[in-house]
Amino acid sequence: MKYTTRQSAILLLSDGTIFHGKSIGISGKTFGEVCFNTGMTGYQEIFTDPSYFGQIMVATNTHIGNYGVNDSEVESESIKIAGLVCKNFSFNYSREDASGSLEDYFTKQNLICISDVDTRALVSYIRDNGAMNAVICTDGTSIEDLKKELANVPNMEGLELASKVSTTEPYFFGDENATYKISALDLGIKKNILRNLAKRDCYIKVYPYNSTYKDLAEFNPDGYFLSNGPGDPDPLFGAIEVAKEILANDKPLFGICLGHQVIALANGVQTYKMFNGHRGINHPVKNLITGKGEITSQNHGFAVNKEQLDNHPELEITHLHLNDETVAGMRMKNKNCFSVQYHPEASPGPHDSSYLFDQFVENIKEAAAKTM
Repeated sequence: MKYTTRQSAILLLSDGTIFHGKSIGISGKTFGEVCFNTGMTGYQEIFTDPSYFGQIMVATNTHIGNYGVNDSEVESESIKIAGLVCKNFSFNYSREDASGSLEDYFTKQNLICISDVDTRALVSYIRDNGAMNAVICTDGTSIEDLKKELANVPNMEGLELASKVSTTEPYFFGDENATYKISALDLGIKKNILRNLAKRDCYIKVYPYNSTYKDLAEFNPDGYFLSNGPGDPDPLFGAIEVAKEILANDKPLFGICLGHQVIALANGVQTYKMFNGHRGINHPVKNLITGKGEITSQNHGFAVNKEQLDNHPELEITHLHLNDETVAGMRMKNKNCFSVQYHPEASPGPHDSSYLFDQFVENIKEAAAKTM
């Protein structure tokens, strides 16, 4: 491989801290909240996960790009991260079924990346100082000008982003002759969630984030699903109202990640911005119902208030994150409803929690049996 000179680049944090590196070749600048993911594999699935919209991703794995990309390994139709920070960017790749290089993939979608960064020092800094806005600059813009632009970037707290990644028109997924019908509210849904439901004999109609309960009910579904997604759940008034109406009609309901937070808000339980979110495929969770531990895939910067949940007469905590005791799952005592903060579809990640999709289908069966 011939040696090529690459343009110097910087990562500027909102508190003025600067990390230096090299551009992978795409000139420009990009803004977002800086966060880190501890996964060792699955970078393409991470980059296309709608829950990462508006975030600059720091990869803790040393090498990014070494196995290229594959057209089937996507969670949405385009890259959703705002930018990438990594240590070693691999321009060459060595996987037989790769469809191309990560460099070409980024170039086609104009994704700005800074490499050759001391990511261990950067992650340590974020862990100590919390998630904050940042800018990657590869075009030589002055520090002072970058600081002025960065000061105008809105904070993630209070930011509604589901509208940026949701479908604009309803669509179907799966076999129309399947046994069960699901109405899914798309707040930033991952494709592997739909795959997991479809392989459990479900036919899914996916609705835009601003759809009403009446819209979702017209499909005459056997169950309802509230998806993952980016941003703060608090401004999602429409989705919260949909959850309230689903519960009022006592229909089977399952929520993941942002959907989990929406269900909490629909029950009067508050959410909050975490100092640092959970992002990776190695997060330990305890199922309080079975007593078993699970290694889980997670991606969230907001969480449900544990104290309020503990004191809620109609809710109970079903799962806890073992690193910090935050709420990882809950269910309603008087309704056919449960939710988790993490990702049982796990793309990428372990499959310890895939049983939750089976649990949803079982809940639908039980609800159908009561009406017969």
